[in-house]
Amino acid sequence: MHRSIIGVLSAVVLAVGALAPAASAAPVPRAACPDPGPGLLRCLTTYTPVQAFADGPAGWGADDLASAYGLPSDAGPDTLVGISIAYDAPNLEADLAAYRAQYGLPPCTTANGCFRKVNQQGLSAPLPQADFGWALESTLDVSMVSAACPSCRILVVEGNTPGFADLAETEDTAVRLGAPVVSNSYGARESGAPLAFASHYQHPGVTVVASSGDAGFTAANYPAVLPTTVAVGGTTLARDPSSARGWTESAWQYGGSGCSAYIAKPSWQKDTHCGKRTVADIAAAAEDIAIHYTDAGGWLPANGTSASAPYIAGLIGRSGHAGTTQPSTIYAKAGSFTDITAGNNDPAGAGKKCGNDYLCVAGPGYDAPTGLGVPHALAGF
Repeated sequence: MHRSIIGVLSAVVLAVGALAPAASAAPVPRAACPDPGPGLLRCLTTYTPVQAFADGPAGWGADDLASAYGLPSDAGPDTLVGISIAYDAPNLEADLAAYRAQYGLPPCTTANGCFRKVNQQGLSAPLPQADFGWALESTLDVSMVSAACPSCRILVVEGNTPGFADLAETEDTAVRLGAPVVSNSYGARESGAPLAFASHYQHPGVTVVASSGDAGFTAANYPAVLPTTVAVGGTTLARDPSSARGWTESAWQYGGSGCSAYIAKPSWQKDTHCGKRTVADIAAAAEDIAIHYTDAGGWLPANGTSASAPYIAGLIGRSGHAGTTQPSTIYAKAGSFTDITAGNNDPAGAGKKCGNDYLCVAGPGYDAPTGLGVPHALAGF
């Protein structure tokens, strides 16, 4: 169910707000995880000081997403989906329970073996310190995996810090504990320092998924830029009763895209205006996504490729092809995705930043903001 996100400003309650233009006196979106500086990664979610809804969802829900992407009626396999994240989210299991109950999804709890939360060594205790922004990110991650794959089990691995080494260890731990697909909703500007940890995002028989970024067309985002990673961009979703699909999408104005300065052009990527690895590969809804977050007071809409990446990870888990699905296999099935041909991710210049090129403007065929397009059921995986 979709609900208007216009709310009364509150000095007490923090919620994630939509980044779409508003009429007047709209609160300014802020990063849930401010730029931490060199050597650290940042979660890719925004929040705005507006009032959360205590009585019901605000934003696109699991049922909306299932309709938009034509998901099958059967729940699918019980694939273990790993989530690599920093810091602890103390209310994560309770918020997940609220989300799943709202949308009629089966319970996913520690007690029934569906949900597990561990530290970066894979132990249930001690867990890292809590952090508002990263906990919001964790909540969005588990909600999106649930929406995409109600039958999947969820493993959350929490790093002590958002440092390159700690989050690399969470990745390794998720794989060691059996996850054949791992989602990463964080990023840092591509450079030599994070690329030193690239090997931790490459495991035989594992699909690694990462957010393309939330700063529009800019330097490529790590770890999404790695050739072993499925880089997921973002779209803005809207109902379209006049179409057979019933939905329409455009490139989300803040979704990340970029041309690598370091990573060689993979053989499976054929675009011509970037001589190295281009981000993104595919995309999904990244704006106005409903989650339940206790620390903000209830239901609120979230934004970010931190929503689209775990959603894609969940779909890969649901497909039954986690591990065998890799960037190269996705490009081999390019025709299985719904092409996105409208919008851009250059908010200030409406495409001027890249000279109206496909690197920041959506159009027919491959474009960097939305990649090959958005899922059409599970055919692309």
